[in-house]
Amino acid sequence: MVDSLNAMILVLAALVSVSVFSSLLSYRVGAPLLLVFLGIGLLAGTDGPGGLGFDDVGTAYLVGSIALAVVLFDAGFHTPYKSVRQAALPSLSLATVGVVITAAVVAVPSHYLLGLDWLQALLLGSIVASTDAAAVFFLLRVGGITVRDRVRSILEVESGSNDPMAIFLTMVLLQFIVDRSTHAGFGLYVILELARQFGIGGVLGLAGGALIVQAVNRLGLERGLMPIAALALALVLFAGTAAIGGSGFLAVYVAGLVAGNSTLVAPDTMRRFQDGASWLAQIAMFLTLGLLATPSEFIPLILPSLAVAAVLIFVARPLAVWVGLLPFRTNRNETAFVAWVGLRGAVSILLAVLPMVAGMENGRLFFNVAFLVVLVSLAVQGWTLAPVARWLGQVVPRRIGPVERMELEIPGARHELVSYRIVPESLVAQGHKLPRWATPSLVVRDGRSLLGVTVQSLRPGDLVWLFARPDRVTQLDRLFASPAGAAEADRQFFGDFPIDPQARMTDLGLLYGLAMSPDCQDVTVAQWMVDTLGRHVGVGDRIALGEVELIVRALGPDDSIIEIGLATEPTQIDKPRLPLFPSGREVRQRLRKLVKRSG
Repeated sequence: MVDSLNAMILVLAALVSVSVFSSLLSYRVGAPLLLVFLGIGLLAGTDGPGGLGFDDVGTAYLVGSIALAVVLFDAGFHTPYKSVRQAALPSLSLATVGVVITAAVVAVPSHYLLGLDWLQALLLGSIVASTDAAAVFFLLRVGGITVRDRVRSILEVESGSNDPMAIFLTMVLLQFIVDRSTHAGFGLYVILELARQFGIGGVLGLAGGALIVQAVNRLGLERGLMPIAALALALVLFAGTAAIGGSGFLAVYVAGLVAGNSTLVAPDTMRRFQDGASWLAQIAMFLTLGLLATPSEFIPLILPSLAVAAVLIFVARPLAVWVGLLPFRTNRNETAFVAWVGLRGAVSILLAVLPMVAGMENGRLFFNVAFLVVLVSLAVQGWTLAPVARWLGQVVPRRIGPVERMELEIPGARHELVSYRIVPESLVAQGHKLPRWATPSLVVRDGRSLLGVTVQSLRPGDLVWLFARPDRVTQLDRLFASPAGAAEADRQFFGDFPIDPQARMTDLGLLYGLAMSPDCQDVTVAQWMVDTLGRHVGVGDRIALGEVELIVRALGPDDSIIEIGLATEPTQIDKPRLPLFPSGREVRQRLRKLVKRSG
């Protein structure tokens, strides 16, 4: 008994260790790390060199559900309210209408190629309908590229909020297939069940998030226990919400949003623990689902599964995203990129376990097809995310930020301790005078520690430490880090030179000989850009104005425009490259032309 237990511990620890250290190889070859985790699970499974026989679908679903709850809580915890405000309506549209459209379109090849009846085909479509929060968050935050704020916000909020919808559709359809007695009044049942699960999940998520904040801040727990208590309460919320008929996954995501955007006693400790817990949960989920798979069963399903994956990637997801984003101000390139970042992952495989848990005769078929679709999605979309983002002009040139940033608990004030490694292109290295509030407290030069007030000038290579309010960190970035116009790529993206955001449009028109409409002559350039672009403005947004182009370079803490660039020749960044995804404005213009022609 003891020997078998030790052997099990050895095997599990070895698998986790291999998964962790495989991240080094993943970064070198550019492979999506979550695909590597799945591969390790397959190699250790029944048909792999490891030969571990694991076929307990109940345990697999339990492990996957707990891990997914941890990942969703972390996803909400790291999503700022700013992203939610920017992307709430587009993401909600994608998480509801988009999931339904995706499921319906994928049902067509599933019916004709896999021999499933229409209900079972729709079930398979629902299983693979949602994007994976773990995959999307990893590739957007750790993938080596900086995506435009608005697009990143849409993708992150969508990936965290569409899982509950896909889970709901899967469970309802599964119940409908297994228990035919529920056919009568099924449409009304779906509507009522949707309202019940999402209503209970949303309300309890808000209440649970507030409770977690109060528990962390007021109970006086040891610092090391605070994140453990928060995560434990999140899992209690998940299970309790599900027990009374609500969506536990929606509840933990909303609770994470509330907790992550509240003032916490030890925010840095909480975030670091959440990062580690989320990584461990992802490894456990992907390894478990990989162990459950039997690759020898994939062979007869490879071709039809590839066809289903192709329809999902190139037809269902683009159509769902286009319809979902049509009412909103997104251009063709933004819509195309959101459509491409529709990565499927552990959620789809986890949902594919449900038909086996329910005892469906062909339950294994759903699992194998979903597994192959996820492999294709992670390999094709995950591997090409960075080049596609660059091709579509969705990458913002990275500005060198703080080497380290730590929030401090100072009674009556909120400050951060930030550090920078001075680079040759930075303003301070070129002799720029620092304001008094930006004087470093400590400078490390050639291994020696120097008080900031004793250093006459900063040199490239110096490591500086200073205290600052959070709203001034972006200003410190511009002083101590490379300016946006230092590199050619930055000039292409941010324009040839800056202009004053508070300058009048009339003055701009006189300076460059631009024709201005009477209603915009007396407004500032910043206000005109906000009015033209819409409510939510992001870094990199641009507007062609005659022969020049105005570009948003930087935003302040309140999302106001504080830097505007001017390109003397319009760039190619936002030129539509595909004859697809016309915006809502373009669709309306075409409809008006058709009406005029027909009239």
